Amino acid sequence: MKKEVWFGLTIMAMVVLAAFVLLPAPADMSNGHLGLLMLALVVVAIMLGFPTAFTLMGMGMIFAWIAYRSANPDLAVQQTLDLMVQRAFSVMSNDVLISIPLFVFMGYLIERANLIEKLFKSMHLAMARVPGSLAVATIVTCAIFATATGIVGAVVTLMGLLALPAMLRAGYSVQLSAGAITAGGCLGILIPPSVMLIVYGATAGVSVVKLYAGAFFPGIMLATLYVLYVVIIAKIKPSMAPPMSAEDRIVPLPAFAQVVSKDISTNVLPGLIGAIKGKRNAAVPMRDLLNHLFIALLPLLAVAAIMGTIYFKVTAPLPVEAVEGVVAMGGELSDSADSAEEEGESISGLAEPEEDGLKQPPGTEATPVAAAPSTEASQEATPAPAAVTAAAEAPAAERQEAPMSFWIGLASCAVALAIFYAYFSFVRLEIFKMLLGSFFPLALMILAVLGTIVFGLATPTEAAAMGSLGGLLLAAAYRRLNYVVLRESVYLTAKTSAMVCWLFVGSSIFSAAFALLGGQEIINTWVLGMDLTPVQFMILAQVVIFLLGWPLEWTEIIVIFMPIFIPLLPHFGIDPLFFGLLVALNLQTAFLSPPVAMAAFYLKGVSPPHVTLNQIFAGMLPFMAIQVFAIVLLYMFPAIGMWLPEVLYK
Repeated sequence: MKKEVWFGLTIMAMVVLAAFVLLPAPADMSNGHLGLLMLALVVVAIMLGFPTAFTLMGMGMIFAWIAYRSANPDLAVQQTLDLMVQRAFSVMSNDVLISIPLFVFMGYLIERANLIEKLFKSMHLAMARVPGSLAVATIVTCAIFATATGIVGAVVTLMGLLALPAMLRAGYSVQLSAGAITAGGCLGILIPPSVMLIVYGATAGVSVVKLYAGAFFPGIMLATLYVLYVVIIAKIKPSMAPPMSAEDRIVPLPAFAQVVSKDISTNVLPGLIGAIKGKRNAAVPMRDLLNHLFIALLPLLAVAAIMGTIYFKVTAPLPVEAVEGVVAMGGELSDSADSAEEEGESISGLAEPEEDGLKQPPGTEATPVAAAPSTEASQEATPAPAAVTAAAEAPAAERQEAPMSFWIGLASCAVALAIFYAYFSFVRLEIFKMLLGSFFPLALMILAVLGTIVFGLATPTEAAAMGSLGGLLLAAAYRRLNYVVLRESVYLTAKTSAMVCWLFVGSSIFSAAFALLGGQEIINTWVLGMDLTPVQFMILAQVVIFLLGWPLEWTEIIVIFMPIFIPLLPHFGIDPLFFGLLVALNLQTAFLSPPVAMAAFYLKGVSPPHVTLNQIFAGMLPFMAIQVFAIVLLYMFPAIGMWLPEVLYK
């Protein structure tokens, strides 16, 4: 029997043994203890291979009937059926879940657009001088493609077919190659737009928009830590990641580029401009020169457009407040007071009393009262000077001066562009053209989807719909859109979405049964009785989730155990948004931890015969350690995840 099977059986035996030891005798069991028994039975049933959604529904229905039967045996069946219908309807009416099939459809379309091969090749050539360039290009490609698709299995499988043979031919270590592919492919469940964040938001009642904004920088941080690890390993142990050979760095140049680089200059801008103006371009078509000059100037045009937009934003005139009425009222009161002082009359009820005795009764003084209306009429006829001045200055509003930080940023961009164009050769122009056809379309689509969500221009569902349209356009642009691709994408989308929705239905019924039995109250009482500090509770929760990731997948952990942890967060003063970011980082380990390390099995299915499962597991362990380190960094510096939501949604 395989070691993985023994490991799984051992965990199941430990769960069953813990249930027998910790739970009281059957005669002494309360409904709350039955809830804990249900939780243990669900874990064992899932590990035995039963479908998660229907296991949750079945266990939930049985134990909900037990809970209702203890209260009223006559209505137990009717109440149980009502509970099932109500929970299923609540899931069906959840607007957040509408975005899941749209994002999944976008991912399947992009996967079939055959972009990953071009993306990997262009990233490989662009990072040729970086230590461990093949592994670094693999991680970056996995991060971009996994973010665009969100399908871990597809990314790991495709990169196993593309990158693993290339790295093994280049002399890379099997462990390092396997770890880079599996860890990079799992980034898609963390970096938005991520289906996992939608599932957590719907389960915990947290805004998906805030989760997307908060998870962006932690995802970038984790990918950067992966790249740093590979670069350090390549520096310390070059035998594990040999440098790229000179032959592999050769990029074939088109005919016009060979002529221009030989006769005029190897640098792009001087060469193209000299070929356009000079007489040595007889063999070079002018159209090719102009087209490539436009491509070469794209970075400059992009920086100019971005900085111009920022300039008009920061120098926009301040909005003019409509204060004319207030100023006029103040001027009227001031003028009235001055006139009253000049006439020696008191028209205010708050004036100080006279020193020489009592005042006359109000009825005996008719003159001041009669004079007051005439004074007010004269003031109404004369406009307030302050109001006239404000009205005259309003049309003359000028733009503000740009802050010093803008000019510093502009100067930095100018220096960066100067350095970029100083080293911009025709070889790099060809690599840039490859990136234009693979990296930039995906990056622009991802940023467009995320930008509309994060900046409040669209809801996640609307942005997902636009992303699906972008996936259709990308597949059409690369001539991969046909009836077969569309049919397969729709079928797989329906299959995945049905699985997620049934998971939600099962989780909802299970959570209701667990609460009816009183299992949540027992856990709350037990945790609160431990008198933990918020730090201790956070460590306990993350350790439990980390251990659950070994036998279970992220879907089961979120839909089963998050409803148990979420009610405890208010007692310890923990923000559910921050807790969700920690959980999202932690659940990266669910794909890398045996025996249910699905990423390892995806890679093993397409790897050469001499690559063993143990080698893949050994390669994933350092990246699991990096994930734990990233969790510690996020907890020590919460601003990594909380800064962007706080800035955007104060």
